[in-house]
Amino acid sequence: KECIALVSQPNPFRDPMRVLVFGAHPDDAEFHAGGLLTLHADAGSTIRLVSVTDGSVGHQSLTRPALAARRRDEAARAAARLGAEVDVWDTPDGELTPTLQLRRKVIEQIRQFRPDLVLTHRIHDYHPDHRATGELVRDACYMVRVPGIVPHAPALRTDPVVASMVDFFARPQPFQADVVVDIGAVFERYVALLDCHASQVYEWLPYIEQIPAPVPPADDAAARIAWLTNFVRRRPRAVAKRWGSGEQYAEAFEISEYGRRPTDAERDALFLKHSTR
Repeated sequence: KECIALVSQPNPFRDPMRVLVFGAHPDDAEFHAGGLLTLHADAGSTIRLVSVTDGSVGHQSLTRPALAARRRDEAARAAARLGAEVDVWDTPDGELTPTLQLRRKVIEQIRQFRPDLVLTHRIHDYHPDHRATGELVRDACYMVRVPGIVPHAPALRTDPVVASMVDFFARPQPFQADVVVDIGAVFERYVALLDCHASQVYEWLPYIEQIPAPVPPADDAAARIAWLTNFVRRRPRAVAKRWGSGEQYAEAFEISEYGRRPTDAERDALFLKHSTR
């Protein structure tokens, strides 16, 4: 009941709101913002998830073509569960650079979708693809209003609000939590979104992070969800502990100075008044 009351408040944006996420890989949107996206889905927002690469190297044994095809299917299933649109680009995973060609593509995507809120990675992150994605979005921000760039896509009159998804890296500039979102009410659904990305959460991440606890077999769905819940809860718990004010599970976002700076009322509307800041 509390959640319904919060998201039903009047807001200064269009109804429904439009949320666009640029992740470097097909599961990044769900990992870093799956709780907020679930809350937006409940509020009736229109959501589009863009993976800037094909995700084709995140596996210890599958070939690039096989993994790319599998991850497209996983992304489609997660998006369907969320009620979102999804677009996985063909850029090779692990080889992303912020080229002019891709900048134009980002500008075109923003103009065509006309989002109220754009989410992406910070440019300070452990993964080069994450950093490049953040740089692409940052460099597109001003240009979305310049008619002479990508002239076939009508320029926007107003910048969207842009926010970076949380990371824990301190150099050269630490993450600043401008918004902290309580995702406790939708945490199980957050886990369910990640469950769609089986190649990552049950295969690649346990391998690359050397998780000692064995992953339950694919035919034991309940045991897998229990294992996954225990595995992924660490991050939203850490966010809540560092930046929250009593939440059990939280996501955090840093408002970009390159997009439009929202008023307090606009920020509350975009983050559905689940903010603790």
